Amino acid sequence: MSMALKQVFNKDKTFRPKRKFEQGTQRFDLHKKAQASLNAGLDLKQAVLLPHGEALSDWVAVHAVDFFNRINLIYGTISESCTDESCPVMSGGPKYEYRWQDEHKYKKPTALPAPKYMNLLMDWIEMQINNEDIFPTNVGTPFPKNFMQVAKKILSRLFRVFVHVYIHHFDRVLQMGAEAHVNTCYKHFYYFVKEFNLIDHKELDPLVSSALQEDRKPVRLETSRPDAAALLWGGCVGQGY
Repeated sequence: MSMALKQVFNKDKTFRPKRKFEQGTQRFDLHKKAQASLNAGLDLKQAVLLPHGEALSDWVAVHAVDFFNRINLIYGTISESCTDESCPVMSGGPKYEYRWQDEHKYKKPTALPAPKYMNLLMDWIEMQINNEDIFPTNVGTPFPKNFMQVAKKILSRLFRVFVHVYIHHFDRVLQMGAEAHVNTCYKHFYYFVKEFNLIDHKELDPLVSSALQEDRKPVRLETSRPDAAALLWGGCVGQGY
């Protein structure tokens, strides 16, 4: 990362404190292996592949935490521009709106300003990844039977942060000269969730229609499918709770 981007993506801009893996644990070693693959300049499609001998749950857990940290950081850089006034609804353009629902206060899907939605989303993800019953840190402690279900929900909700940033705050990303970094983060995320089928394809399908409306410059992703998922644009949308 260039010095200019390091100044943009600094710890003071982090929306939430980073979750770290403890040294000496199996998942710390796996995290380092994943980072080494990326830093080695490997093709992102290759970098996301499950390493030989590793369990899929461990690989997904490590990436869910890493994506949380990085997307948290990306949103932190534009959060000053994302206010109740500028973003009274958590959306991805005029046709797509995200409503919040949880097991506590918001038991029915509820329309919220984007900053409020982001706070609830990040709080909820933090609660999941800090829960030892869901994301165990001790070697030998098995993942719960519903782990993949929870991980898919985490990644699906993190995708919505990309949606909002690209559609409503990409101008700010451009002003910071951070579009290459954000696009790389998105491509890494995209290839990972596609490799392991972690996000419903319907949530990714509207990418092209949004891009055409927003007139963003596309970054082509390597894929065998000539559909909406074949393109990464500076605008993307989805819907759901």
